[in-house]
Amino acid sequence: MSARELDDKSYHQFREFLEQQCGIVLGANKQYLVKSRLAPLMAKFDVASLSDLVARTLSPMERQLRAVVIDAMTTNETLWFRDEYPFELLKKRILPEFKAQRTPLKIWSAASSSGQEPYSIAMSSQEYQQSNPGSLSGGVQVIGTDISNTMLEHCKYGHYDALALARGLSPERKRKFFENGDNGMLKVKDSVKKLVNFRQLNLLGSYSLMGRFDIVFCRNVLIYFSPEVKAKILSQIHGVLNQGGYLFLGASESLSGLNQNFDMIRCNPGIIYQKKA
Repeated sequence: MSARELDDKSYHQFREFLEQQCGIVLGANKQYLVKSRLAPLMAKFDVASLSDLVARTLSPMERQLRAVVIDAMTTNETLWFRDEYPFELLKKRILPEFKAQRTPLKIWSAASSSGQEPYSIAMSSQEYQQSNPGSLSGGVQVIGTDISNTMLEHCKYGHYDALALARGLSPERKRKFFENGDNGMLKVKDSVKKLVNFRQLNLLGSYSLMGRFDIVFCRNVLIYFSPEVKAKILSQIHGVLNQGGYLFLGASESLSGLNQNFDMIRCNPGIIYQKKA
């Protein structure tokens, strides 16, 4: 067996470790994904094979390695204004409901990855306020969370290369919300960055320190969890949503029998969920 291959026993152990640590469920034949994500770490941690890397990862003493491995397995590519319609619904349907609110409108991006979603939310909020002077006088606060501290540092830095900027960002928004940064990159303008705070959070953990929110984006992340973990996460999100607050899920996600706490609102296009009164 190649040093970059993973034997069945090691793969089974790693699947259990990943689900226990962050709720992600790997299928029975996802060895190729583990290989592509973890093989680059072999040289960094001076291990001879992928199976050896997994064996070390299973040790509670290997805290640094565990953190790097979880980073590698939970980092997902994203893009600006993903699917577009959630951000149009935000501006055209939801924000107008809160326009007279004098306290800060609080929005949570629950899986912020490299920052595109929370910054897209902040940009959408600015676009709405610019088109509706005097609205949302209490301001907007966006909280972006992720399990990966590496990703969160990238989010806070707010610099993006040409490839990242080409994914979903119009030339107009690029001119409006970005300025020249380091090493040929563009950086998110301070007027947008000041609306967003980033925090580390494992969605399997407690949300008690998060506060309460008017709107939650939990998009394209529930698909990685088991039905039981998904139900727990949705229940906890329900607990931090203010009465009448809204939940956005990914285009391929649904409450699937867990909608007793939410009213489903069909839009054209898309679906949003509102916390029941």
